[in-house]
Amino acid sequence: MYYTMKQACEKTGLTYDTLKFYCNEGLVPNVKRDKNNYRIFNDKDIAWIVSLSCLKNCGMSIVEMKEYLALCLEGEDSIPQRQKILDAKLQELDNKMAELQKSIDFIHWKQGFYNDVLSGKVKYYSNLVQTENDE
Repeated sequence: MYYTMKQACEKTGLTYDTLKFYCNEGLVPNVKRDKNNYRIFNDKDIAWIVSLSCLKNCGMSIVEMKEYLALCLEGEDSIPQRQKILDAKLQELDNKMAELQKSIDFIHWKQGFYNDVLSGKVKYYSNLVQTENDE
């Protein structure tokens, strides 16, 4: 089964412009054309386009995505190189997730502090303004 650009966008969640950009950049190899010269995509193309979206969400640049694609096109022999690329991205994401968790923890702590102040459990203090507690 083949899908039009519009159908491919619906299946992948990409905008028309993004999918067209990916195709024009050569990130969707072997794009087929119908009798009217419109791009059409099969299920394997759709699966690859979904993978591209994931790679982009992992923080890969277009250049990095092209490098990864080139390795994929080499076949099984390039799996160790692809693993290395993905391991590096995974490490970056793990680091970002740890930083996000620190921010989430801070917000939870701060909200708890505010709740305790508002309920009268603790006296308000600030690192920014002078309060009567600082005297």
